[in-house]
Amino acid sequence: MLLALVGMPGCGKSTVGRQLARQLGCDLLDTDTELERRLGMPVRSFFELHGEEAFREAEQAVVEEVTRRGEGVIATGGGVVLRPANREVLHARAQVVYLRASLEELHRRLRHDTRRPLLQVADPLGRLRELFRERDPLYRRTAHYVIEAARPTLPALVSMILMQLEVAGLLDPARVPATIGRDRSPG
Repeated sequence: MLLALVGMPGCGKSTVGRQLARQLGCDLLDTDTELERRLGMPVRSFFELHGEEAFREAEQAVVEEVTRRGEGVIATGGGVVLRPANREVLHARAQVVYLRASLEELHRRLRHDTRRPLLQVADPLGRLRELFRERDPLYRRTAHYVIEAARPTLPALVSMILMQLEVAGLLDPARVPATIGRDRSPG
């Protein structure tokens, strides 16, 4: 199974993706990490030198490639859903989970972050509000599942995702680790 995580910057896609990949015994494919490797520089530097449009072109090529793999967990960049082609490819080739967090939680997590180019503005909370308003409907349209990501602990969040996939019949119950806190004894 190919599982893709989408959501706002700071919602936990990479962190949750690493844990899901570990639990499922598969690879994590982080699109921002892959982009930085291919571009030979941090995303922020590429953005500053070449602009958002060039970045989105490169991102689309990476999304096209990583979604051709049959198995794994993909942690996407926050703006991946801005391009219709990315939304279509992700939805068609992967089970997409939208990790949805509140604006307040995102701001708390990102207020000191200097790596995200779109948030390097005078009013980061205002900018987050704009991004959320624009992207939330796109994340919802792309996703098969929406998981509220603001409050749960990492293990609880991973557990919620795995249980959702199991209930949907997409994950063999035998592959769901017993460590996610459910009693698997007969009876």
